[in-house]
Amino acid sequence: PKLRPYMTLAGQIGSLAGQVVDSGISEVTIEYEGTAAELNTRPMTACLLEGLLSPLMSGVNMINAPILARDRDIDVSEVRHERDGEYQTLIRLTVKTQNRSRTIAGTLFGGDKPRIVEINGIALEAELGENMLYIVNKDKPGFIGRLGTTLGDGGVNIATFQLGRVEQGSDAIALIQVDGAIADDVLAKLRDLPDVVQAKALTF
Repeated sequence: PKLRPYMTLAGQIGSLAGQVVDSGISEVTIEYEGTAAELNTRPMTACLLEGLLSPLMSGVNMINAPILARDRDIDVSEVRHERDGEYQTLIRLTVKTQNRSRTIAGTLFGGDKPRIVEINGIALEAELGENMLYIVNKDKPGFIGRLGTTLGDGGVNIATFQLGRVEQGSDAIALIQVDGAIADDVLAKLRDLPDVVQAKALTF
């Protein structure tokens, strides 16, 4: 019971990463800070790998996920930090692919409520729902208005909207919880919007 919220958080972090990667995974680094670093990290790592690999292949579970990662020549490493951080507990995943490196970090609010708090160095605070939209865009005036109009025209209702950026004019990331699945034609229109770098529908 004590590990369950941490395993849920790890699984969400892995699933988010697995759904947004765009090429083969070569290396995975999982960092544990605070309370998470004091616990048995093996089940957390197994859940994270299950979440990471499930979008990429079928039949993945927390038992076989570490084996499947090894069979695919994915180098998996764990790091425990004893340092004091901004959060009481933190799990950070770094995924290296053929094209780039991505990081996703999450914590627990109130001891049992998973939240994503960082993506690729960009701070935000997002609760993951069943249907999510992941957007990477250039930070330009008017973008959020165009995004909202496109979703509204497609009959998509926004439940929560979390946005973060490194600095003005740089890349921004939005995690948007919506009330239902996003149709392919709506997703295509989102990808065609000016300044969109990546747009993906996610499910959890």
